[in-house]
Amino acid sequence: MDKMTATVADQSFDLSGEELAGLDIVGPFHGKYHLLLGGESFACELIDTDAFGKRMTVSVNRRRFTVELADAYDRIVQELGLATTVANQSNEVTAPMPGLILQVMAEQGSVVEAGTPLLVLEAMKMENVIKAEGNGTVKAVKVSVGEAVDKRQLLIEME
Repeated sequence: MDKMTATVADQSFDLSGEELAGLDIVGPFHGKYHLLLGGESFACELIDTDAFGKRMTVSVNRRRFTVELADAYDRIVQELGLATTVANQSNEVTAPMPGLILQVMAEQGSVVEAGTPLLVLEAMKMENVIKAEGNGTVKAVKVSVGEAVDKRQLLIEME
């Protein structure tokens, strides 16, 4: 196994494949793990993962941490200045497909977090909840309940 770099709160830790393979982890038990490391015992829980961004949120002894992982490829890309993992958050929420607006939960001026449901779009006899890509404020709602929309049509403007 290749060396991994784990970054937690701007502090990086290099871990060799042997170190990773030698971790004494038991679980999961109801979503929680037990880790023995250097003679110390830790209660761990995986809270959230972002496989694309190679990030995870974990709880260790009831303290929450965000961990970013990087392998050899990621380090080379970073060293060459070619990093492409910058969040691509748009200020426009558009329709992913043609459909009918069933519900609008967002209001102008609402402050939303990533993952907040904004509206429900019915398409192909299925209800699709359209969620915020990132944190922001709703600048304008461009559609109303009962309105038919086309693919890529502007639904909500964010700022």
